[in-house]
Amino acid sequence: MSEKIDFNSLLYSPDKAPLNVLDPEGNVVNPDLMPDLDNDQLVELFKQMLWARILNDRSTKLNRQGRLGFFAPTAGEEASQIGSNFAMEKDDFLLPAYRDVPQLILHGLPLSKAFLWSLGHVDGNKYPDEFQAMPPQIIIGAQYVQTAGVALGLKIKGSKNVAYTYTGDGGTSQGDFYEGINFTGAYKAPALFMVQNNKYAISVPRKVQTAAPTLAQKAVAAGIPGIQVDGMDALAVYSAAKQSRDWITAGNGPVLIETLTYRYGPHTLSGDDPKRYRTKDEEEEWHAKDPLTRMRNFLEKKKLWDDDQEKAWTDDVNQQIDAAIEEAEKAEEQKVSDFLKTTYVDAPPAIQEEIDEYTAKEND
Repeated sequence: MSEKIDFNSLLYSPDKAPLNVLDPEGNVVNPDLMPDLDNDQLVELFKQMLWARILNDRSTKLNRQGRLGFFAPTAGEEASQIGSNFAMEKDDFLLPAYRDVPQLILHGLPLSKAFLWSLGHVDGNKYPDEFQAMPPQIIIGAQYVQTAGVALGLKIKGSKNVAYTYTGDGGTSQGDFYEGINFTGAYKAPALFMVQNNKYAISVPRKVQTAAPTLAQKAVAAGIPGIQVDGMDALAVYSAAKQSRDWITAGNGPVLIETLTYRYGPHTLSGDDPKRYRTKDEEEEWHAKDPLTRMRNFLEKKKLWDDDQEKAWTDDVNQQIDAAIEEAEKAEEQKVSDFLKTTYVDAPPAIQEEIDEYTAKEND
């Protein structure tokens, strides 16, 4: 791919519009940013986006059936999540937030383990040593500090890989956000920071979070490039992420990307009601920008996708999900003694007494 983004000019300027490639109807409006993906890769990108939407819909149903636990909906954010992840390599190190489970699975985590994580099962956090990822971070913004540490480790090792992470717009108000981007900027550590601006931190609108006109400009404080991208446009997100990765691995230090996106569902399925803080008109406006519709239209115009392909893939994905939830439900039931054992490397005497006590009761 030829260089299209002038990274040296990316310190925030108010006259810069968000980068985009496709309009909402799937027409190419910025050919200079069109990524160098062949037809098979374009189809694969859309298949992953469609997979994420189906997973979102099925996970919601499984949660309502009591078969799945914690779940943060992802519908509407497929271009932001999948487009960026598609630009990464398998040996890059992923540090996801709790809404970024799709990227974690596509990076190599078995779907059944992702379901176990949702169910609060300890096995959902057990990763092979060679798997380059951390479990989803629940603490808002904490993954940014962790990413700084991983990125510095990659630099010390002389690795040509990057550490990449995600947070929402609310995460940029956390101290960990600033510490993470500042540390990596100072040491030119190889990190890609994704900010998925879906307009709300639970129910708090972005304009209440900060007086800054954009979140991308927060990169200025750390002296690193900040890019704002149309987060409903998978090709634009991919292009920005791919070129950012190339910039980072060339030794230039980290990059911050803000994607302008929208979550169609609630913040989580744990009681949030978006109708209390979002208007119907706003939701309809963003549904008209649906990332799947945009990418689907683009592929159909190129005669790379049709209804038969979509039905076949949808059936396949649903079978994958059926098999994964069945496997997750076969996991050994957790015990109180297990919780105590996994809390400590070396249990204090009082805790060890409790472990022995519970173990004896569990074995009766």
